[in-house]
Amino acid sequence: MQAATLTPTQQHLLKLFSFNNSEAFAREIQMVLTKHFQALLDAEADKLWDEGILNQERLDAMRFEDFHAKK
Repeated sequence: MQAATLTPTQQHLLKLFSFNNSEAFAREIQMVLTKHFQALLDAEADKLWDEGILNQERLDAMRFEDFHAKK
């Protein structure tokens, strides 16, 4: 079995969690990361909307697509 190399982000998170390993702290970190990635997603969706790539018609069509089956 080959050892996996951790990315710099993974290494940083491991260091962060080593200082306080309470459940409340883990939930707080999860919330912060969720908000961060949601903001990135919102910004990208706004960009696609402004560029005319994404619109209500496309959103309506996407509601019925199975993205997991498109591998």
